[in-house]
Amino acid sequence: MPTERRVLVYQDRDQLTTSVAKRFLSRTRELLESQETVHVVLTGGSVGTGTLAAVAASKDRDRVDWSRVHLWWGDERWVARDDADRNELQAREALLETLLALPERGLVAEHVHGYPAPEDGIDLDAAAVRYADELRRFARPGEDHPRFDITFLGVGPDGHVASLFPERAEVSVTDTSVVPVRNSPKPPSERLSLTRPAINSSVRVWLVLAGTDKASALGLALAGASYNEVPAAGAKGRKRTVFFVDQDAAAEVPDSLILPEY
Repeated sequence: MPTERRVLVYQDRDQLTTSVAKRFLSRTRELLESQETVHVVLTGGSVGTGTLAAVAASKDRDRVDWSRVHLWWGDERWVARDDADRNELQAREALLETLLALPERGLVAEHVHGYPAPEDGIDLDAAAVRYADELRRFARPGEDHPRFDITFLGVGPDGHVASLFPERAEVSVTDTSVVPVRNSPKPPSERLSLTRPAINSSVRVWLVLAGTDKASALGLALAGASYNEVPAAGAKGRKRTVFFVDQDAAAEVPDSLILPEY
């Protein structure tokens, strides 16, 4: 089944991030052969940022026409743009500044769609509306957001994805593409996040995670837990959903769900 979830297991975190970076570069090149633009949703966290750093270090980096790639984020912390906690800043330092500086086919600044920040002079609710409006600007007719070709997600030890945390109201929101998050169980307390329908509109959802503290959440997600209790269980791409994990995170994954390299 196209949306059936499968798992790819790597020896350690370094092999994981390097392999996912290689696959991302290859898939992006393939997509650009058949369509004008590619829309990618990025994630924060140590593994997500490590994957971006691996893209920057790859010899295949410059084979992609980055001028035709749009970058979005699954969530963002409501902190200043120069705050170390901000996902966008981490991504810029790991990869984006390198791509923006390429002399040919480099990333276009206007194609980097970061969330609003407190210094924009708006509150959290208005920021959510503004990002939803930005998504709508690039949407197909009748849709609320662009077709996301690849959406990267991290998974927390509690099973959260983006800033959709277990048993919180934001997990069940379906009437908008972006929600404000207050009193987050993980600091910082205020955040912005794509909603589950927006995430699940993606053609491909790639969940990338490492470490023994993620094993239980991954096992529950693959066992069919309620997405309200384990939000990662509800993240599904329209065409493909793949969990890219290291050996430690795969401790509770059934062998039948582990894919060979494809």
